[in-house]
Amino acid sequence: MKINRLRKIQELLEEQKSISINDLCKTFEVSKNTIRRDIAELEKNGIISKVYGGIVLQEQETPKTTNDTAMAVESDKLHKQKIAQMAASLVEDDDVIYIDSGTTTMHMMPYLEDKHNITIVTASIHVINIAAASAKFNLIATGGTIYAPTKAFVGPSVINCLKDYNISKIFLASTGISVEKGATTASPLECDIKRYLVNKPAKKILMVDSTKIDSASLITFCNLDEIDCIVVDKELPIKYRDYFAKNNIKVIISE
Repeated sequence: MKINRLRKIQELLEEQKSISINDLCKTFEVSKNTIRRDIAELEKNGIISKVYGGIVLQEQETPKTTNDTAMAVESDKLHKQKIAQMAASLVEDDDVIYIDSGTTTMHMMPYLEDKHNITIVTASIHVINIAAASAKFNLIATGGTIYAPTKAFVGPSVINCLKDYNISKIFLASTGISVEKGATTASPLECDIKRYLVNKPAKKILMVDSTKIDSASLITFCNLDEIDCIVVDKELPIKYRDYFAKNNIKVIISE
């Protein structure tokens, strides 16, 4: 749907800062004319600016958005908070958990306050800042090179750090999922970390909102049958329900 595609373009820009028209066409599998119409609407609303061959997110103190866009953004945040709350309910006392970088996963933190002796391993600057401000958590920050678009550490040192810890549950984010292309990310720098995490002997929980269903971003980090549980905000299309049932993957709906 168009409104979903517009929202995903904004999310990609928040991660990558700039995107070419060709990459947008490949990501969403639509024509250049369709992408140009999307760009025209986003530019009209003051959300993006056109540059040679692509677009960038428009930086301004008071973004110009329509009422519909503002309401959509607030609704999107509420959906992500509900997903995060349901995901956090899977955490048990004494768990060692990994929280991935992402605009959904970071909302888990307030819902973990009632847990006891939780150890959080993360590369996310957002999660680190929230966890460090609380005396409730044992916090392990991976270190590494900061990747500005997602405010997260990346690089070989992240994986080297993760090798040392026995993690019980891994909470993963994705910019798009599909049965055919699996769970995807727009960041090649974060892809290797996600792939490493998927191969660790831990319970893998994928957290995605409905706008990311049946879409694919730049690079695949795992097939959907490699996860143990998916937390979403709405009932999934039938082909996903069948796929997850066939592969014994638990589906949790937050709505």
